[in-house]
Amino acid sequence: SQTYGNPVAANGKIYVGTNNGGGHIKRYPANVDLGCMLCFDASNGKLLWQHSNPKLTTGRVHDWPLQGICDSPYVDGKRVWYVTSRGTIVCVDTEGFHDGKNNGPFTNEPNENKDEADVIWQFDMMKELGVSQHNMCSCSVTCAGNVLFVNTSNGVSFEHLNIPAPKAPSFIAMDRDTGKVLWTNGLPSTAILHGQWSSPTFAVLGGQPQVVFAGGDGWVYSFDPKGDGKGGAKLLWRFDSNPKSAKWILGGRGTRNNIIATPVIYDGLVYVAVGQDPEHGEGVGHLVCLDPTKKGDITKSGTIWSYKGIKRSISTVSIDPGNGLLFVSDFSGYVHCLDADTGKLHWIYDMKAHMWGSTLVADGKVYVGDED
Repeated sequence: SQTYGNPVAANGKIYVGTNNGGGHIKRYPANVDLGCMLCFDASNGKLLWQHSNPKLTTGRVHDWPLQGICDSPYVDGKRVWYVTSRGTIVCVDTEGFHDGKNNGPFTNEPNENKDEADVIWQFDMMKELGVSQHNMCSCSVTCAGNVLFVNTSNGVSFEHLNIPAPKAPSFIAMDRDTGKVLWTNGLPSTAILHGQWSSPTFAVLGGQPQVVFAGGDGWVYSFDPKGDGKGGAKLLWRFDSNPKSAKWILGGRGTRNNIIATPVIYDGLVYVAVGQDPEHGEGVGHLVCLDPTKKGDITKSGTIWSYKGIKRSISTVSIDPGNGLLFVSDFSGYVHCLDADTGKLHWIYDMKAHMWGSTLVADGKVYVGDED
């Protein structure tokens, strides 16, 4: 009935995060609310297996009803990694139980039915790290080599008045084969404005491997993927994506925004738009392009250009490498086309409906969906 996860195609299969509105397996009819990762045969749409996540008993503060799985999986070979609606990171076998094996070390699945998932390992961020995600987890994991990078979605309380887990990490790195945590980082701690629903990005920038996270305080952070060697993170730089005059006011009445979109790296630069929970309504947004080769607080020194003609956006930008055109949508329903190098505006198109999704560029065309 609702789907927030983007579909991923890999090796003849389609994976998509959703809720249980389809009622695909007998054990869980459609009236049972779940977070589901579905795997389909790409050639005919046949369901191969479903990974099912019952709702947390703590309710909507951690696991909002009917939202399902709100992130996209990472797939490599015969393994799938994703973050569940329960705040658990899981590694799942792409073949499910169709190969006649229960792959481990996790072997305690409730059954080995062909239409259910074969879990390889799982890691509970709430239990092991003390995380208190706000409303949902929605991070799509990023991988570099054998290391996974995850935004934990740690956030505010149900009343939006405090941070229940200020010492819990927001950003973590894990061994993708074992689920072992390699390093963690507690930023932005008590500065979290609402939730942390962005996904990390990896690239080698200025000769330095970097994992770039968007924080729930509206800052972009970059870390050395190797960490500090002691279980902690090594911060390379940070960048405030909001104007210094911006102020956060509960309920979306202010001008300061957090970051829900994923930072995009193109031609050695980083692009990211700011926004808020769509329930907060339309408001002033901001799109920035920054130089990730600087060190420390690079809010001033790292700014290449900024575009203030955008409303709040939860959308990730897309860039056509053939002509250097950048496309981004905002929640108010406008699609903006800019020059990626200079930030010069070329055109704006009004979809006449709110937009949550991101633009996609392919074959000289832009594809985008709206709320209508």
